Amino acid sequence: MAAAAAGYEGGMQIDKSQILDLLRSQGRGDQAQQADAELPGQVDTDQHAGLLSKFGFDVQDVIRMVSGGGGQGGGVGGKLGGLLG
Repeated sequence: MAAAAAGYEGGMQIDKSQILDLLRSQGRGDQAQQADAELPGQVDTDQHAGLLSKFGFDVQDVIRMVSGGGGQGGGVGGKLGGLLG
């Protein structure tokens, strides 16, 4: 399990609220509302890659943003970066 998490090969579970925060931080409130209606509570980066793409996200970019690796993640990446890094 740790190997999958480190390499993201088995997918990563991301809380929907983090995706919504990313959209809002990028000024895409309309897409955030749509994503709120379409995404499950826990977004699996492998299983839901198509939905993430629909909202303009590359899976690897989302993983970097929510894990504090940069991008336009605003405060979300920073918060998680402190926990994960």
